[in-house]
Amino acid sequence: MAKPLLFVPAIAVAGFVALAFLGMNRSDPDALPSTLEGREVPAVKVDPLGDAPVPTDAALRAPGAKLVNFWASWCAPCRAEHPMLEKLAAEGVQIVGINYKDKPDAALAFLAELGSPYAMIGADTSGRMGIDWGIYGVPETFVINGEGTVILRLPGPITAENLESTIRPALAKAAAP
Repeated sequence: MAKPLLFVPAIAVAGFVALAFLGMNRSDPDALPSTLEGREVPAVKVDPLGDAPVPTDAALRAPGAKLVNFWASWCAPCRAEHPMLEKLAAEGVQIVGINYKDKPDAALAFLAELGSPYAMIGADTSGRMGIDWGIYGVPETFVINGEGTVILRLPGPITAENLESTIRPALAKAAAP
């Protein structure tokens, strides 16, 4: 009579092989999945930062496509993506900035140095909003439609390449009726 415990190692190895095979066969192995895409945005929980208008739940559900950009002054990729955000703002894209786990003085100095592309800014000093939105780090950008639905989550900095291949198509989709 075979003992059931003898099969446990074989089953464990088979399970590991199956998971590894599924993981290697994703279309983009570097993509970080988002549970928010296609769902309503989580609540806005921020403190004011400087004199800029503070984002609200109603603002994220207002008509029109918008970006929500999580950033920090201590984040080098945030500095690298900043020209892309300024370009989008100059084109009329509404960008909501969420300053993530930062010192207010440092965040305001960052914006004073580089300029502010944000129509509204809030400070997520505790990181609670970032947790609710499922961010892995900064920068992360979300494209939101006029009903407050997440169309896209882009982890990492906005680059010239992903601006054209990912952000602009998502903004067009978010603006569509």
